[in-house]
Amino acid sequence: MPALTSLRPGAAVPGGRVTLLGADLPIPPDGPPDVTIGGVKTRVVFASRRSLDVLVPADAAGGALPVCVADVPEGALALDVATVLVSGVHQVDSPLCDAHGAVYFTYSGTRGTKAPVPLGRLNPDGTQDALAVDIANPTSLTLGPDGTVYVSSRFEGQVYQLTREGRAELYATDLGVATGLACGADGTLYVGDRTGTIFRISAGKSGESTRHVEPYATIPASVAAFHLAMGPDGCLYVTAPTLVAHDVIYRVTPERDVQVVCGGFGRPQGLAFDASGMLFVADALAGDSGLYRVDVRDTAPVAELMIAAPHLVGVAFDATGGMVLSSSDTLFRMSFSGA
Repeated sequence: MPALTSLRPGAAVPGGRVTLLGADLPIPPDGPPDVTIGGVKTRVVFASRRSLDVLVPADAAGGALPVCVADVPEGALALDVATVLVSGVHQVDSPLCDAHGAVYFTYSGTRGTKAPVPLGRLNPDGTQDALAVDIANPTSLTLGPDGTVYVSSRFEGQVYQLTREGRAELYATDLGVATGLACGADGTLYVGDRTGTIFRISAGKSGESTRHVEPYATIPASVAAFHLAMGPDGCLYVTAPTLVAHDVIYRVTPERDVQVVCGGFGRPQGLAFDASGMLFVADALAGDSGLYRVDVRDTAPVAELMIAAPHLVGVAFDATGGMVLSSSDTLFRMSFSGA
């Protein structure tokens, strides 16, 4: 008897490619089998007696949606599908979730342009604020231990901090092509210059107007951007997509030792740690794109695909553990139980 047994992975963003595993799956002689997700017909891109590869419909509703194949008895299989939060954005890196439940995002634009409203904020009540700050090409966002929001500008080679009144104040300059940002528990800021340098910026003492900026580590240059995340182990984790076939995740220890943590990625981009210490990495290589989970505590970590998604650039976690994903033009919320 034909049967569906599992999904791989068990979660997706609309447009993501998911594999349905089973036994004796029907293959009609005149075309692929009919498959629906949440009652919406999907496109089948590969079919065999043991597996079907399908693309999640662009108009699929968010939540746990039943997966059905024609002529196969219905079971209890459901796919977790992300919900659209904001569209029409331009993200280069991950969005930012603050402690109050707000989500910050960018309208970055092509390099050298200055959008009239370069930043946006989605509030917990669903309203949006337009932040008309004077920042060219806002690229990466990070949160300081005191709740300060920092923004890098890859065009100006600068980092700004946002005041509580919504103004942008210059924090540091002369940082090359400033992209990725991460902040340590002591307020030390790390900035990735995609040409090959990671800078460290001391928090400075109260009342000081100058800050100490120094090169912290060197890794191979990126064709796009550096993406940074501070791990619970006090190490800095970095992705830097290149033109090679397989890219890696780097770890920079407090002693500035640069290590390769895990390889096999096609175009690794935004990354973030969840509350349990697991690292999540957005990979945007066509065919295997999606969100991967890596246990960096293992001696030989292996990346596991958790969420299928086309062209992801970033991921963030809010204060409650909820997940926000971003493509270059859309933010999604994911109620992924496996996260």
